[in-house]
Amino acid sequence: MIPTPRCLVALAILVPMASSCTEHTNSCPQAQGLIGEGVARFSPDDVACESIPASMALTQPRLVEGGIPDDWPTQATFTTDGPTRRATISIEDGTSLYGTGEIAGPILRNGFVTETWGEQPYRESPPPGLNPQEYDDASPRLFQSHPWVLAVGADGPSFGVLADTTHRVRIDLTDGIAFSAQAPFPVIVVDGPSPQDVLIKLGELTGTIELPPIWALGYQQARWSYVPDERVREIADEFRARSIPCDVLWVDIDYMDEFRIFTFDEEKFPDPVGLNDYLHDAGFKSVWILDPGVKVEPGFFVYDEGLDGDHFIRRPSGEVFMGGSWPGDSVWPDYTNPETRAWWQSYIPDFLDNGVDGIWIDFNEPSIVFPLGIPFPEDLLHVGGGDLTPDTHARYHNGYGLLMSQATHEGMKLARPDHRPFLLSRSNYVGGQRYAAMWTGDNSATWDHLYWSVTMTLTMGLSGQPFAGPDIGGFFRAPSDSLYAHWIGVGAFFPFSRTHTIQLSPPQEPWSFGPEVEAIARAAIERRYRMLPYIYTLFRESSLNGLPVWRPVFFADPADPSLRAEDHAFLIGANVLVEPILTESDPHAFQTPSGIWREFTIVGEDPSQTPELPVLKIRGGAIVPLGRVVQSTTEPLLEPLTLVVSLNAQGRAEGTLYEDAGVGYGYQAGDYLLTTYSAQRVDNTVEVRIASQEGDRARPERSIDIVVVTDSGTFDGRGLETSTIVVSLE
Repeated sequence: MIPTPRCLVALAILVPMASSCTEHTNSCPQAQGLIGEGVARFSPDDVACESIPASMALTQPRLVEGGIPDDWPTQATFTTDGPTRRATISIEDGTSLYGTGEIAGPILRNGFVTETWGEQPYRESPPPGLNPQEYDDASPRLFQSHPWVLAVGADGPSFGVLADTTHRVRIDLTDGIAFSAQAPFPVIVVDGPSPQDVLIKLGELTGTIELPPIWALGYQQARWSYVPDERVREIADEFRARSIPCDVLWVDIDYMDEFRIFTFDEEKFPDPVGLNDYLHDAGFKSVWILDPGVKVEPGFFVYDEGLDGDHFIRRPSGEVFMGGSWPGDSVWPDYTNPETRAWWQSYIPDFLDNGVDGIWIDFNEPSIVFPLGIPFPEDLLHVGGGDLTPDTHARYHNGYGLLMSQATHEGMKLARPDHRPFLLSRSNYVGGQRYAAMWTGDNSATWDHLYWSVTMTLTMGLSGQPFAGPDIGGFFRAPSDSLYAHWIGVGAFFPFSRTHTIQLSPPQEPWSFGPEVEAIARAAIERRYRMLPYIYTLFRESSLNGLPVWRPVFFADPADPSLRAEDHAFLIGANVLVEPILTESDPHAFQTPSGIWREFTIVGEDPSQTPELPVLKIRGGAIVPLGRVVQSTTEPLLEPLTLVVSLNAQGRAEGTLYEDAGVGYGYQAGDYLLTTYSAQRVDNTVEVRIASQEGDRARPERSIDIVVVTDSGTFDGRGLETSTIVVSLE
């Protein structure tokens, strides 16, 4: 029997009080009122502010700076129906609703009902053709929880609403915006003149991503599992032999000794240091998986030390909760306890000392693996600590992935203070983008999931998480040659770009579908590396202001109603429009923003040989920086630097390029170079100049190629028929 603790922490019972939140001073962190410019918090009047739990979404407590004006444009109304608390926000006609976090389906969410409750999907009676674990657009909830809605008014003015609670939340968008939960909660309303302004304010409230190491933005290859270690080496060798760029190989759960976390199987992976040295020598990084479930086994060091420190979640009776996970009977750390997070972090340095570059945390909703479909009991007890008060799992379930991500991320920084961590988490909550990237979970190899992989990535960006992407090719089932070719075509542009598939599935490496698909995959991945300087620049911007890397087409003109539902195409930043093929039949009719959008081909490509790849268009008035094709980011990307120029109607263009060491934190001390390039047409000459620069990093001596995109095609600086390029770097 698992022992009970020496003493039990009493569970705090939240009792509604008669006083109104508006009666409290700004010493109450959940009081109603303005909490920033254009940001208001509404709280239920019949509940004392001190009785509402502290926010887990915000980076810091936000105290009231003033009362809410009577003419505040967006008001929240609270009602109570038994134990159910409800907050409603009315919307005007023509308002489009987005967000709600991780969910399959279109980006336009008007009329949908979703739920925030992170869990492994499971249906005892799935629709025909699906297995019980596969999700689709009828699944009301998935792995991540983002009780957030972005509303875009008819003419473009926007607001966002956050239900500031980790309890299970029902989001009903069938008639305005309505949040409901089984506990009192405040809502935070963010007002702005555009959706971009609202997302920037959301980033100020909940934090932004940390600038990732540049290798984490390269193409990545995984499967469950590459076993034994020699198979990992073979995959690495094959990428290099076939000249298919790749930065990261992933190692799934079978490296462990009987799935005991922080261990290695001595037969399958006898020398992880040697394996990682081999990968590093070949220009690869490696990411290894960890789960929160700890095997119940006296003598297993993680279990013994966890018991000694009282670090595991307990039942109301005081016994440690035990359930089925990969190693069998397992227990789970209580990450609400700061001492438990520190204990977890203590294992990270030795784990990374094996040469591990990044960490992948899975099943951290948390989910019970065996038997599937059994939820975590909501009456389990969490001891809390710091700003987190003792409470039940009903409150902390949605925050579990965030707290595990925080503990793991901080452990990585403590272990390697001079390295930017890369962490991928299946479960998370609003604000968790500060610690981890995400993928869209166990998807399926179908054309619907190809489409949803695009819409889910866009929706995550609209929900505050820009570092996102799917399992390219699908996790469940096996893609056809055509499906994989189209998926890798668009997949090479995902902010997080990784192919992954289930155990015992057919091979899903780029060369696994024959030479024709291999050539398409190589061309697609080479596109990513050519565009990596632009993508890295966008990630730097996102780390500062929270804007997504992938953006919906309506961002180009939020006042244009014809763009509101366009979700087959997408923008990379503000300057590149991508039009992929996401359907097996019945081609999609794209809605293109007004203005100048010129189709362009990256120099060296032959579109006639790769019709599966998306069409790329560049905005008139933009300069987009490109690099060269490399096999990984261990090679110099910007020799030469290519500037793709598309002039606007006034004959001008502008664009930026961000450069730093690609790893480490030197950029925070000024070791970076941010260059703004401008172009202007003068008669038959296009002059490209440095308009401004920022940072202390020395400007490299390099050659620069200029590519001009005109209405009649793409020309490099040596091949213009009517223009001459003069590059002036003054």
